[in-house]
Amino acid sequence: NEDGSINTTATSVNTTAGISISTYTGNATSGATIGHGLGVAPDVIIVKNRDAADAWQVYHSGVASDPATDYLVLNTTAASADNVNRWNDTAPTSSVFSLGNAVEVNTNTEDYVAYCFAGVDGFSKFGSYTGNGSANGSFIYTGFKTAFVMVKNIIAAKHWMMFDTERQYNGEGGQYLFANENYAVGDSATLSFDFLSNGFKARGTDANNNTAGQTYIYMAFAENPFGGDGVAPATAR
Repeated sequence: NEDGSINTTATSVNTTAGISISTYTGNATSGATIGHGLGVAPDVIIVKNRDAADAWQVYHSGVASDPATDYLVLNTTAASADNVNRWNDTAPTSSVFSLGNAVEVNTNTEDYVAYCFAGVDGFSKFGSYTGNGSANGSFIYTGFKTAFVMVKNIIAAKHWMMFDTERQYNGEGGQYLFANENYAVGDSATLSFDFLSNGFKARGTDANNNTAGQTYIYMAFAENPFGGDGVAPATAR
């Protein structure tokens, strides 16, 4: 991909699914840009240095009104932090995303991989919600029957929590995994989600998914995408 100031060494894109994977070599220059090939601005960007033991850097459009000024770290519990050297305080466009000069995203001559996701109606959604601290928790509309959700409290040092319909259904059991830990599957009645025909709903009062007044970002994917040739619509509940 030659759209950015740094040509990617390889880019694989599925614009229908809103997902691209690119590899590139850093140049340590703030303001460098990378072409992602999605045709729309990505909602989530995850970058990993392949040549060094650096942390996974995350951009998420739901972090703030100006999300490019902040970053998250996928392999830690850290809250979102403000720093220009990750995304150069520049929002991604329909063709490129921007880099600062942090070693985690743009060291000279070192190789990186970038995973970019853009929301697709009926298939994926990326956003944020505010917890209410109640067992009858916040409802998050996605427009599809949700099969997988990853959430992160961006205000406090909490885990990246992963829930899916294979291990949990409609809040029964509350099973989850941590993206940032090597723990076995967890199970808690105070930390779960209902997976509904048009979104998901927080249950319990755990700080990892539903503290009152705190902000959570999420990545959600559908069990059955709505519409399309040979695609059955999601069943209602």
